[in-house]
Amino acid sequence: MSFENGLIDLRSDTVTHPTPAMRAAMANAEVGDDVYGDDPTINRLQELAAEKTGLEAGLFVPSGTMANLVALLTHCERGSEAIVGNCSHIYVDEAGGMAALGGIMAGVVRNQPDGTLRLEDITAAIREDDVHCSRTRLVCLENTQNICGGVPLSRAYLSQAVELAHSRDLKLHLDGARLFNAAVAQNISAKELIAGVDSVMFCLSKGLCAPVGSVLCGSKEFIAEALRQRKQVGGGMRQAGVLAAAGILALETMVDRLEEDHRNARKLADGMRAIPGIVLDTETPQTNMLYFHLSPSTKKTFPEIRSQMRQRGILVEPRLVTHYWISASDIEKVIHSFREVLHG
Repeated sequence: MSFENGLIDLRSDTVTHPTPAMRAAMANAEVGDDVYGDDPTINRLQELAAEKTGLEAGLFVPSGTMANLVALLTHCERGSEAIVGNCSHIYVDEAGGMAALGGIMAGVVRNQPDGTLRLEDITAAIREDDVHCSRTRLVCLENTQNICGGVPLSRAYLSQAVELAHSRDLKLHLDGARLFNAAVAQNISAKELIAGVDSVMFCLSKGLCAPVGSVLCGSKEFIAEALRQRKQVGGGMRQAGVLAAAGILALETMVDRLEEDHRNARKLADGMRAIPGIVLDTETPQTNMLYFHLSPSTKKTFPEIRSQMRQRGILVEPRLVTHYWISASDIEKVIHSFREVLHG
């Protein structure tokens, strides 16, 4: 497998192109007007997403950022507070949408190296019922936790976090952009992994290889209100069944093969670890991400390395991400090229 342009692109799993089967499904998709609720392909995708997550209903949205925003808008009123990790995508990488568009405050808790928020820290961040304070409404977790190295949160931890949130009359939303990577890495179904959460979103356009879209899942009541919020932020797409068709194939055919991406990430780590000047932030990747940095003794800067790797047809960042379009032979070429660029 390789991209049409022949590049080996490790910058992210968002760079994945749809498979030939997805392109065919998109071309032949049965469509309707989704704002009226009559696009049969979108309806099927939403039903399948609910089935996979064990929740009552699903809502197709253009992006993971919008899915998280819609969840926050649905769970929280203006002036309330959501507890988020200091390394979470919601807090770091979504342009402050929760504050700008929702008037929602971020109660920031430090992420631990394993991606979790300490339960004691969550408890300490919950506001007292005081007229001077905003009301805490929501706890947000991320699985896999991207900035912490793509680490998966365990079923045991999620169960404890759900129990804590519910004991304090809070809801728990899971940013599951790479939910299926987390499930496959732990040999557990997504449904079992996230049991008890109030809402979850997952992306179709990362490791699952679809070109566009995410799905937000929750109770029927929650999704009915989320539908209104999606409309308000401009996420109501019309004949989007052409996109949902690829999403259906993503869920039906791309989940089980994610272990191949995890295996390639471990292979990449083994090779990179042996190159002088490269320091892995995590010795062994648990999913499809590998973060690294350069040792002080390295004579080249990362921009220089990035440029010279591009000349060899390889696109890299300090986070390397494996995916469907990266093969084991590509990994060997990447390791060889890094060694060549660093040490001639």
